[in-house]
Amino acid sequence: MKKRLLILPSFLFLVSYFSFAQSNVEVYPAHWWVGMKNPSVQLMVRGKNISNEIPMLKISAEGTTIANGVILKKIERVENPNYVFLDINISKDAKPGMRTFSFGAPFNRKIAFELKPRRKGNGNQYAQGVTSADLIYLIMPDRFSNGDISNDKFADMNDTSCDRHNPFLRHGGDLQGIINHLDYFKELGATALWLTPVVENDMALTNESGTMRSAYHGYAFTNQYKIDKRFGGNEGYKKMIDAAHAKGLKVIQDAVYNHIGDKHFLYLDPPSKDWFNQWPAYTNTTYRDQPLIDPYASAHDRDIALNGWFTTFMPDLNQRNPFVANYLIQYAIWAVEEFGIDGWRVDTYFYSDRDFLNKVNKALYDEFPHITIFGETTMQSVTEQAFYCQNNINTSWKSNLQGVIDFQWEGAAVAALKENFGWANGVVRLYNILVQDLLYKDPMRNQILLDNHDQDRFYSVIGEDFNKYKMGIALLLTQRGIPQLYYGTEILMKNFKDPTDAEVRKDFPGGWKEDTINKFLASGRTAQENEAFEYVKKLANFRKKSSALQTGKLMQYVPSDSVYTYFRYNDKQTVMCVLNSGSKEKEIDFTSYAERTKLFSKATDITNGKEYAISEKIKVPPQSLLVLELKP
Repeated sequence: MKKRLLILPSFLFLVSYFSFAQSNVEVYPAHWWVGMKNPSVQLMVRGKNISNEIPMLKISAEGTTIANGVILKKIERVENPNYVFLDINISKDAKPGMRTFSFGAPFNRKIAFELKPRRKGNGNQYAQGVTSADLIYLIMPDRFSNGDISNDKFADMNDTSCDRHNPFLRHGGDLQGIINHLDYFKELGATALWLTPVVENDMALTNESGTMRSAYHGYAFTNQYKIDKRFGGNEGYKKMIDAAHAKGLKVIQDAVYNHIGDKHFLYLDPPSKDWFNQWPAYTNTTYRDQPLIDPYASAHDRDIALNGWFTTFMPDLNQRNPFVANYLIQYAIWAVEEFGIDGWRVDTYFYSDRDFLNKVNKALYDEFPHITIFGETTMQSVTEQAFYCQNNINTSWKSNLQGVIDFQWEGAAVAALKENFGWANGVVRLYNILVQDLLYKDPMRNQILLDNHDQDRFYSVIGEDFNKYKMGIALLLTQRGIPQLYYGTEILMKNFKDPTDAEVRKDFPGGWKEDTINKFLASGRTAQENEAFEYVKKLANFRKKSSALQTGKLMQYVPSDSVYTYFRYNDKQTVMCVLNSGSKEKEIDFTSYAERTKLFSKATDITNGKEYAISEKIKVPPQSLLVLELKP
């Protein structure tokens, strides 16, 4: 990459938008804040031939003071003359407010910009993080609820479609639709909302396998600094987050560092050739993480896995370019401070440069000490998964990521419900996966799940077996980690990804005014759907008050004859869970678990209030999971 030190008049500075030599100029980030722990900001200034229109000025080693505690440290050109990068420092004594700077001849331009005061409540009103005390409810906004039909489509966007009859087009769900159902989440027992990306995806329809599809999923960004106006724009996002916080609900934003959409201005007009990972001919990633940690891997396999593109229309970002890294890191910080989000879920985690990932995580931890970050790590083993978060593995490179989306737990939990009991099958698989928790620094920070927007829906995977459904829900809400529930699982939404992901991303019934059935209400649900909803609600709300399930230790016993017993406990509470995955009733003797039961005299089934004496044997029905609170 070509770099060149430039010199600029002391009166040029940050603006969200200004006119320069009769060209519109954009600056990213659009504004910043006083009082940040890191005083340095790198501004990307973009405009037609902007680098050729900047006059020269000598900058001392200490930098050049521009105005009221703002220092210009460095100016750099890149290959593309449409970009200039300005490195500035904001003094700890700088005050919030507007500044106006005037250009001298021949430009005679004025620039206005704003430094804002920081939000109050870092770590308790925003950037709170999510913990094992939370239950995350995952929403795909376009498919959840349409609260504002006026923003369904816009003539000035590349995709003007909105058609609920077509599974591949946008359906009109938005942020107002989420606001309209905050009480629903509260009733269910959720404490946090994770939204798939809501930033601008101004993509044209793409031809995938012969079908024209929209980017309703949100993973092909075209401008990170804008919330898609079809969802409600920046102000709609702020409104939703403020309303969620007022209800005691946290908000997790979905991040993508690996790629952007091919309609992004940075791809259409890149600052430099190495802004993206380049190949002589289009090269797709293998989607395999193994070469990235395999001590025997070839450099060729590592290169393709890491630097190959995810799809033809999602250009692969090169985070080894320091300008790219700064752009992504600063946006992450900006989004937390601007919108007040509480945590990040990072998409396609292992496809990004490792050192960059540690750098962006550290920058967020430094500014927001309580924030939570967990990565999507779809991998083949616990070892591979643990490698990408804080771990106890002896390796030269160490991740600082707090936790991962625990797909290994998910696979084992489903196997516990579907497979016959065996030496390494059925419930033994779940037991064995948890044995490997010794690899994680803190497995309680892993997000556990039964399904999500990229997978077959849980209810279909288990053959629409309601007993297995209840067992899965009970596992999710009583095991270690941060549980995540995919929208609609609580009302038995189903389907396989056949023929596409759209089948597992159906609209939530009742989210649109024209819907004749409203499953947000008990009156709109079938008897079994209500039973499912009430079961989730019962366990989730018990969990909200259970210190043992929220933060307690886990003790598990070796499964025997289709029975898997485990405890969640602390000094205040003990919860005993007995899973019978077999087809026959099993008799359980509490004294077999005296290590945990000896201090108690009775056990209460938290789902129905039935009490058992610790001195008696109990019968566990086939395909069931008893959740018992032990009491003196």
